[in-house]
Amino acid sequence: MQSRHIQTSFNAVSDILSILPRVLIVLNLTLIASCKEPSNDCGSENGNWRALQSNVQNSKDSHPHSLIKGALLGSTFKSFEELKTVVQIEYNDEIPMVRVSHESDGIKVCSKLKPGVNEGDFRKARDGDLFDKLSLAIRSPFAAWNQDDLVRVFILARRKPNIFGESDVAFFNIAEATICNMDASNYGTASIRDLSEKGYINTINHITAQAIITTCFSEEMADYIADVHERFYHPELIRGDFTPDQVNDLDEGPLDNYIDMINNEWGQELGKALKSKHDINSSTVWTPSLLAAYLNSTQDYYSYAFNVDFEPFSEKDSIVVNYARKMAHVMEDVSEIKGQLGSVKK
Repeated sequence: MQSRHIQTSFNAVSDILSILPRVLIVLNLTLIASCKEPSNDCGSENGNWRALQSNVQNSKDSHPHSLIKGALLGSTFKSFEELKTVVQIEYNDEIPMVRVSHESDGIKVCSKLKPGVNEGDFRKARDGDLFDKLSLAIRSPFAAWNQDDLVRVFILARRKPNIFGESDVAFFNIAEATICNMDASNYGTASIRDLSEKGYINTINHITAQAIITTCFSEEMADYIADVHERFYHPELIRGDFTPDQVNDLDEGPLDNYIDMINNEWGQELGKALKSKHDINSSTVWTPSLLAAYLNSTQDYYSYAFNVDFEPFSEKDSIVVNYARKMAHVMEDVSEIKGQLGSVKK
């Protein structure tokens, strides 16, 4: 789940980035300024692509997922083979890389994953010497250059009651609140699995989190955060060399992970659209009124995607008030918060 992705990833990330000397960042960027990461272009790369037998159906065909509108609900898929009727999965054995694509209503999204830095590298740098820290900075110029924003995302993604009080809010809490806003009349058509953490809440958690990160920072930032996790915990996703047990594991196997990757992309598309709709930029002050409007726009998307109804968020809702206050604080100078993070034993 996205909250777990970011919680684990940025436990290590924030430790190392908060102490990474700025001089090393400047040196790193001078030496390897031509390096660009991450890339989410869906275009074809060189190399030999191996398409997984998928039999992706035309959206007008009559099959169980013919009415899908963007967001994928993992709980509705009964097997990995069934997922391959909806998404296209291709492996490039020469680079190597996996490309997972999904098309809905004429819009195509693509998630690509290839080798690179992962959570293990951040942990090694955190616990290692200056050489380990410099090595990470050189290998990942994106992380070095964007260290403050990475810390901001880490804080937005996790509950930090020691800093913001016991009423602090994180991405997962927003997903839970969205589910609570779902009109009760829609529960009757949902399965038990749809209403579990691997159903609506997992999809909404991924999409809303990625939307917020994309709106507040960039699509590249959202991609980077997701990829760092997947490379460490699921390296087999890149080559597709799954065991039978992994294939049959609907909660943690390739079915779940490839759906998460696609939903991350839909979240980024939503984030770009809402950035424009609500006229948000780097200097925007997040108020309860703005956040409520933003979250109601995400619910409009979920109504469209899942054909369900939601009660709207109010600018007076405690979760909206508390998260808006947190966002306004975090989007300013994070020096003080970084110091507070460094003083807390994790």
